Amino acid sequence: MKSLLIATLSLTLAGAALASPTCAATKEGWKNQEEFKKDLAGQGYQIKTFKVTKGNCYEIYGTDKAGKKVEIYFDPISGKVIKAE
Repeated sequence: MKSLLIATLSLTLAGAALASPTCAATKEGWKNQEEFKKDLAGQGYQIKTFKVTKGNCYEIYGTDKAGKKVEIYFDPISGKVIKAE
């Protein structure tokens, strides 16, 4: 029983670590997606995938100006990085 509890707790904590962040509660005031992507391209990012997460963040998969693979979550209102992997 104790090992089952430990296994369940471990899986719960691992799931929480993998969960995407939460950003805006509503879509009011969001930056236009196309303009936001252009701004990122101007900063040297090459975007392979751009999406809106369940937590209402902008998320990109691609490469930075150095060619390094990135996965970044942005606040859709401020445009600030929320989480980068």
